[in-house]
Amino acid sequence: MSSRGLPALSSDAGLSRYLSEIRKFPLLSPEDEFMFAKRLKEHGDSEAARRLVTSHLRLVAKIAMGYRGYGLPVSEIVSEGNVGLMQAVKRFDPDKGFRLATYAMWWIRAAIQEYVLRSWSMVKMGTTAAQKKLFFNLRKAKSNIGAIEEGDLTPDHTHKLADQLGVTEREVTEMNRRLSGPDSSLNAPLRSESESEWQDWLADDTMDQETRLAEREERGDRHELLTSALDTLSERERDIIQERRLKDEPATLEELSQKYGVSRERVRQIEVRAFEKLQAAMQPKQIAAHA
Repeated sequence: MSSRGLPALSSDAGLSRYLSEIRKFPLLSPEDEFMFAKRLKEHGDSEAARRLVTSHLRLVAKIAMGYRGYGLPVSEIVSEGNVGLMQAVKRFDPDKGFRLATYAMWWIRAAIQEYVLRSWSMVKMGTTAAQKKLFFNLRKAKSNIGAIEEGDLTPDHTHKLADQLGVTEREVTEMNRRLSGPDSSLNAPLRSESESEWQDWLADDTMDQETRLAEREERGDRHELLTSALDTLSERERDIIQERRLKDEPATLEELSQKYGVSRERVRQIEVRAFEKLQAAMQPKQIAAHA
């Protein structure tokens, strides 16, 4: 599927114009979306593909704005997201009963995150699942505990973050220094001649109706997958995952070590093993759902 004929965002300076252009494309009703998706799947209709893509460009822009804090060109983030959208449209099966937005969000985020990780030289930081989670969640976690100052974290903040994110304190410190480096400073200007700073372009968390609906549907699908996958864990593993990963205020390793009469390190090992089992149980079902 080609990107020819779509609005182009060649630089960050043209962002406002691009957003205005993509708002001109109408959103599709469920019936129209189904019809175009069937035409594409059964007949390879390029016009149907174009209508499906253009009606979701706003969704790509919305998701892309959430990755502005990494100091990368917004134009490239949006472009990568559009590639993910086109892959989703190509693979979308309307007969499975999902809306395209629900399905496409996974592809859009995956494409953008892959670009961000490549750009941030993850080879130097490691590529394990825990380190990727740390990379994408450290800023939010810091904000939640009030650790918003620049520079090194306090020992107390480092300990709390390591506990919450399931990594070592050293990994938290190293990633924080990486994200606080000159390339990622939120006070860095967008361009040398610009007075705007990256922090001025952080995502607006207010969602439009389409995005709220899509995310609600996606959460429902994920909840079903998660509930089924949790049944594959032992009672202790399930409890630790729920306490550490599924609560708004996760339990600390120390609290769970006292509950189960084992060391903090043993709790961490059980958590990691349980999470890996959970991922293994969910992955085939996610692939089947998106096939």
